[in-house]
Amino acid sequence: MATFIAKVTEIGPRIIRILGCNPGPMTLQGTNTYLIGTGKKRVLLDVGEPHNAEYISSLVSVLKHHNTTINQIVISHWHHDHIGGLKEVLSCLHEPVNVFKIPRLDKEDDPLPVCYNTLNHHDEIKTEGATLRVHHTPGHTTDHAVLELTEEQAIFSGDCVLGEGTAVFEDLHSYMASLQVLVDLNPKIIYPGHGPIIEDPVTKLLFYINHRNQREEQILEVLSTETQKFLTAMELVKAIYKETPEHLHLAAAHNVGHHLSKLLKEGKVVSQGEKWCLAAKHEKL
Repeated sequence: MATFIAKVTEIGPRIIRILGCNPGPMTLQGTNTYLIGTGKKRVLLDVGEPHNAEYISSLVSVLKHHNTTINQIVISHWHHDHIGGLKEVLSCLHEPVNVFKIPRLDKEDDPLPVCYNTLNHHDEIKTEGATLRVHHTPGHTTDHAVLELTEEQAIFSGDCVLGEGTAVFEDLHSYMASLQVLVDLNPKIIYPGHGPIIEDPVTKLLFYINHRNQREEQILEVLSTETQKFLTAMELVKAIYKETPEHLHLAAAHNVGHHLSKLLKEGKVVSQGEKWCLAAKHEKL
């Protein structure tokens, strides 16, 4: 059973979680946005979806209750449930706001209501009571950022790690490297972009890594044992996901495709159109 997340949660003296009020299959109960700091001017991490009056109402109520405002906004990545509400958030603030984001590497960012400040790996954003160190963690998207709250040895993981279930990704090779970056940070707690707080973060991170490694081992095993040298992603799915309902096989094939692309980058497989073969087997052809 999913852990209930309230619209507003005061996590501690320097963190208030404000739920994006946008539940769905990909967003769980909604996007977690975070108001960070202890002073009159604070940092907001992510801004939810566009045209969501319920979220804006929650945000405005929090600002009034704490007699504070926002002068810095950090966007974890370009997906609409994290960046889409920017125009509405800016319209309810009454002073200049600096917006920060890592630029996309795969294409140009869509135009934003304001010019944003470019974030780089290991930049720091400071506000009263909090120092946020930026870690570029591509994989989920090319522009994905995780923020390290140095005062608490905590991280805001965006969509790199979720409070429930596993995350989706665009590039598995980059994503696995980013997960290792988070393991090396050795956080005491993770505040994810979706789902409840992760109290045992290293265990969760290692689960993510091991889950992907196990799937990769299964793919390599099938490629090594099948007499047919070249296999499609769907043929691999039928060999590996034998207990998965057939209507989910297309999604599984998409996932297997990500693994195969990673293995191709590592030189472990070769491709021939939409078919794949172990590199060692191919050398013997």
